[in-house]
Amino acid sequence: MSEDKSSKRDKSTGLLSDVDYKFSQDGSIDWRKMISSEFLVPNRDNTTETDVTKLADKDLIILLGGIKQVAQLRGFKSVKYDIVSASMDYVCMKCGITWTPNYETEGEEVYFEGTADAGLNNTSSFAQIYLAAIAENRAFCRAVRNFLRINIVAKDEIAPKNAQKQQEQRVAAATAPVASVPSTGDIMSPSNYFSSILKEKNITFEQVKTKMISEKYEGADKWNSISDINATTAFEIIARIQRKAKEAA
Repeated sequence: MSEDKSSKRDKSTGLLSDVDYKFSQDGSIDWRKMISSEFLVPNRDNTTETDVTKLADKDLIILLGGIKQVAQLRGFKSVKYDIVSASMDYVCMKCGITWTPNYETEGEEVYFEGTADAGLNNTSSFAQIYLAAIAENRAFCRAVRNFLRINIVAKDEIAPKNAQKQQEQRVAAATAPVASVPSTGDIMSPSNYFSSILKEKNITFEQVKTKMISEKYEGADKWNSISDINATTAFEIIARIQRKAKEAA
């Protein structure tokens, strides 16, 4: 996501000159009202009403485009992601945003974080292939909403209805009696999973190592094979690969 249009911002207020802002009684900006209705949809779990103008915030959902829109309007200098925890079936991601100074922050930059996760129990279908990217989007939405005090849940934060059912089916299948116990080699380790992703994307270990060394990643120069890359780093690289693939799609 690109940086905000700082060249168009008033130096004293930090606000964009060509935007019609909506203000609260205390003089702060009502960022909830800054979201275009095109990015709001009814929460089908709560209501059958289709006209979003007739719905309370608790009955609405914000699309990702609306979160990005309001973040751009508010203004930010950088967005970064860090993996908190990762495995083959679970990723917890932290999103940190450095917000542009404005009158609400007394002319100071503010750094704010949001954390979210994605796993087999709260995703479904193709999303389970992109757990890192899903966790990133969820963390970004949460960071933006919480900082701007927007109390409408984002679509990306909501787990699909069938996610829990699918997880229960997986657990049932895993605990059901079987004729034989699979060998350790049948279970995909993080390094094997990493290898499969690289093979799928036609990326070599040497390319990964060279890239990480160029970024001065600590210890990358000592890697001799994929097995030398710890699980957290492997999933961080996988997240980057999947994010680029998703952006290119």
